[in-house]
Amino acid sequence: MDKEKDILKWFNGELSDEEIKNLQASEGFDTFEKIRFYSEQFDVPKRDVAASLEDFKQNYRSKATKEKTPETKIRKLNLSMFYKVAAAVVLLATLSYFMFSNNMYTLETSVAQNKQISLPDGSEVTLNAGSKLAYNKNSWKNERNLELEGEAFFKVAKGEKFTVQMDEESVQVLGTQFNIKDRENYFDVQCFEGKVRVTFTNGETILTKGKAFRMLKGKKGYVYDIVDEKPSWMQQESSFNEVPLSEVIEELERQYDIKIKTENVNVSQLYTGTFTHTNKELALQSVAIPLRMEYKINENEVIFYHNGDK
Repeated sequence: MDKEKDILKWFNGELSDEEIKNLQASEGFDTFEKIRFYSEQFDVPKRDVAASLEDFKQNYRSKATKEKTPETKIRKLNLSMFYKVAAAVVLLATLSYFMFSNNMYTLETSVAQNKQISLPDGSEVTLNAGSKLAYNKNSWKNERNLELEGEAFFKVAKGEKFTVQMDEESVQVLGTQFNIKDRENYFDVQCFEGKVRVTFTNGETILTKGKAFRMLKGKKGYVYDIVDEKPSWMQQESSFNEVPLSEVIEELERQYDIKIKTENVNVSQLYTGTFTHTNKELALQSVAIPLRMEYKINENEVIFYHNGDK
């Protein structure tokens, strides 16, 4: 059934009883009824077309006489058809908007916030701070596809192919547990159970339990080992192994809703360590001390610097 054409026919009272029953049984019919109700509240402007065209002709002839130019032949405008086409365009645009917006589910987290949801198939997703997840509820039964910005831990129920799409990377799995971190200059996938296929700009790799893949902007990706059963952030910690300080700083800002500035500090230097999500002072110390930095706090602003710079 061509749903859009049938909906328009239904609005115009052109469907048979059997066709109406089929349409009523289709998904989203409640939305169509609302749209039909509101569309009936609009009246197409009524106008005396013949009188309007006669006024137009008279005005045009008067102007042509003054300018001594030949009279141009005027073609009759079918305003009735124009209004019908315009109404159809508006109706289809409104219909598409309602169908798309009603079928899309989006979950977002702000700074220092985590959220957990259950997907329609029983899979579970936990979002880390400053992240966003979206999927289409209408097509979920046929394709388990999601879009991710930020970081999330997935516990996937068995079933058909499950795909998480980022800007340039994607992860495909079947019945597994894994973590994805996709930030502006940092991409990392950790497999805690089962198997995942990671697809990126220059190729793909298969990860099994205890394996992870990391790729920094401008550098070649590599596979490394993990020993934890779950990502550290789900235990209220952020752990790093030879990660640029710039990424660590961004995570501190994300977990504590602070702004960090650096003075005479090399933010590309690598950091290995852990900071807690429950104590800001201790977290700052955990990052500053190993790198022999000091810091000052001014309300929600922190400055990292080396001893002797202040």
